[in-house]
Amino acid sequence: MATPFLAGAAIAATALAGRYGIQAWQAFKARPPRPKIKKFYEGGFQPTMTRREAALILGIRESVPAEKVKEAHRKVMVANHPDAGGSHFLASKINEAKDVMLGKTKGGGSPF
Repeated sequence: MATPFLAGAAIAATALAGRYGIQAWQAFKARPPRPKIKKFYEGGFQPTMTRREAALILGIRESVPAEKVKEAHRKVMVANHPDAGGSHFLASKINEAKDVMLGKTKGGGSPF
């Protein structure tokens, strides 16, 4: 008497687990794709900085308002400031990128 009952319960549990597995798989396949890891700019600096290179350094688009440029400069500078163990060379390039994006460049380039 107990054997058919246990067999039925086992079949029902297997069916429910299979149903749950299929639903989970369909939900997994239907989720929106995640962006891949952001690829950083590979390569050295150009002799005179362009707007494109300045935008790449700051991690922004070339046509953004001045407020976004200042905000991006602040974020990048916090991570690379010489007082916090960053490089003087990188700090000068970040400042030059901000100047180029804001149109304050004098065309001299960085001192390094």
